[in-house]
Amino acid sequence: MFSHITAAAVCLSRRTENSADNRTTTGRAQEGTSALGNTNSNLNRKTDVVIAGGGLAACIVALRLAELGHHIAIVEAGEQICGNHTWSFHRTDLEPGDYARLQPLIAHEWSGQKVVFPRFARSLTTPYASITSDALRQAVYDCEKIRTHENAKVEEIRAGGVVLDGGVEIDAPCVIDGRGFAPDDGLKLGFQKFVGVEVELGRPHGEDVPTIMDAAVDQKDGYRFFYVLPLSPTRVLIEDTRYSDDGSLDFEALHSDVLAYAANRGWVVKQLKRTEKGILPIALAHDVLAFWDRVPLHSAPIGLRAALFHPTTGYSLPIAVETANLIAGLGRPLTTAAVRKAIYAYALNRNQEQAFYRFLNRMLFRAATPRKRYLVLQRFYRLPQSLIQRFYAGRIRPTDKLRIIAGKPPVPIQKAVRCVSETRALAGK
Repeated sequence: MFSHITAAAVCLSRRTENSADNRTTTGRAQEGTSALGNTNSNLNRKTDVVIAGGGLAACIVALRLAELGHHIAIVEAGEQICGNHTWSFHRTDLEPGDYARLQPLIAHEWSGQKVVFPRFARSLTTPYASITSDALRQAVYDCEKIRTHENAKVEEIRAGGVVLDGGVEIDAPCVIDGRGFAPDDGLKLGFQKFVGVEVELGRPHGEDVPTIMDAAVDQKDGYRFFYVLPLSPTRVLIEDTRYSDDGSLDFEALHSDVLAYAANRGWVVKQLKRTEKGILPIALAHDVLAFWDRVPLHSAPIGLRAALFHPTTGYSLPIAVETANLIAGLGRPLTTAAVRKAIYAYALNRNQEQAFYRFLNRMLFRAATPRKRYLVLQRFYRLPQSLIQRFYAGRIRPTDKLRIIAGKPPVPIQKAVRCVSETRALAGK
């Protein structure tokens, strides 16, 4: 169930020296260094592709382009690219070829998953997998074609390159903006917020597959569930997750609730290994044309920056893989204009395909009372496994839509009807 990372299988051109040779930090970190930082190798301020931001989408795209021989510079404002995250996905979210390409990055795999609700529990045979920040980060560091600049804030994205806060310019014919989510008036949101704690237990936990949702808990702050990933016989990642109207996160409160959940399960925590937290956007309505009218012509956004995420889960790994394939297929030379045009067309197509998801999200957030939102998911998970797989993969059929909404809705019918119009939602009604 655990597989180690083989970065050479991800990036075809690999360094034999220390991977730190491909990294720099800015002069803000240490006195007397250059604006691009202290390094023991010559800095190249011209490259094929420069990516602002070093998150999931940026690194997935960079690795894919490196396979094709492109030279990429990643500029990350934080201390390290990739941050501190666990990115999970259903195996059926990806095409077989994409899964095979991603395989060397997968830290954990399971043969199935399960869900628990107050009146219903179910095991599913859909395989599940996780990628860690450490795994993705090391693959990028090991790739000769990719240079990372960390602790380096992009002050300006301009035509033909970026300007860092120290005034240094990195020139490239292709400029990609992957700096994460930015609020926009054309996007109305709910939020999925979570705190995760990885713990080492005093004895085996007995879990063989992830619990994707344990909603048989106190339903406070919206739809609430615990997410449990068994990482070894005695190690587990537990997340308190809430689908909330409020985008604020009380880290200490959720952290305490995670430890209380472990205690209620009879698990004795021997050691706290690490924590992670996040607030993911859940799309209720999206005016995609207005959104893209505000995107500068001299940059090509990807990932959350382009509002490219699963509208109901907020997850973005499968879409990052699709984006990487899309850009890789554009050929040479890569230009900002070509990438922007391709991403724009892709975003418009996805926006149309995801309209039904946003309608369901509006019912969850606007029609269901917060403490009863779990009823929507409890009903959904009684549907056929194949439909559930297509839903998460973003490939639902017209018949699936009918199956999802057929029968007595788990929300008041009058409120459900008011959720139909996306135009009303965009107007704040």
